[in-house]
Amino acid sequence: MQSGAFLRIYSRMPIFGLNTNTAGRLRKAPENFLDRDGLATAAEEARNGRRGFIRGAFAAAAAGLAAPAALAQPRGDPNILELPEHTRGLGQPVVTDGYGKPSKYEANVQRRQSPGLTQTRQASVSFAPLQSLFGIVTPSGLHFERHHRGWWDIDPSKHRLMLNGLVKTPKVFTVDDLMRLPSVSRFHFIECGANTGMEWGNVAVPTVQYTHGMLSCSEFTGVPLVTLLEMAGADFTKGRFLLAEGADGSSMTRTIPMELVRSGQCWWPTARTARCCARRTATPCGSWCRACRA
Repeated sequence: MQSGAFLRIYSRMPIFGLNTNTAGRLRKAPENFLDRDGLATAAEEARNGRRGFIRGAFAAAAAGLAAPAALAQPRGDPNILELPEHTRGLGQPVVTDGYGKPSKYEANVQRRQSPGLTQTRQASVSFAPLQSLFGIVTPSGLHFERHHRGWWDIDPSKHRLMLNGLVKTPKVFTVDDLMRLPSVSRFHFIECGANTGMEWGNVAVPTVQYTHGMLSCSEFTGVPLVTLLEMAGADFTKGRFLLAEGADGSSMTRTIPMELVRSGQCWWPTARTARCCARRTATPCGSWCRACRA
């Protein structure tokens, strides 16, 4: 430590050399000061090429932030000079909530649906609030959603994975069966192919949540798909592709090259971000895989 320097430990973070009475350069996203009707109006105005409403909303919010600063007393910040209640009193006990919840001061940090995007909410998208997140991992409760026929809270004990086609022994796995097998964990992002699509024709939405919010990142844990195929005796010579069909109402299918499966890059997810696959965003999505010829 250089001569003349000092170090002091504070119970509250001080900011030296920064005038905290100014609004600063941080600008809150419209979701923090516009209600549902306001967001719908902003989206409609933007689609029609009129940005005045959004600019007006930002100006009003900035004025609201500046007003408290203008009234600030020169004697000092009362949040520093006066001890807050949480310093003087006894806080809440442990395990008040068995499962942790976000702070009430982040109530506006939530997934949102773009007004008027689809005819029904069962076949729609919820956008992750990218403008309010830090780092690369998306909280499980804020992971974006894309549903084609709504979501279900599936009972894992009744979910099944079936492998057939060019295999010696067709297999059916329960979730418990998959949990007993060797697993891998990796960080990956998932992005909808239509991400940013709302901006292709025109600047239509006010924030990055709606322009790029069909994107989320999690730590996934699961069983390598090649392991399951080997257990079923898959013919990796004749089998050129794998057809995966989902268990959702729309029976979505995807074709996967067998070379990609054999490389170990594909696996069957059983957990996301340290928890078993949760409802809505990570319930096991496929129930049937078939090894096929070209």
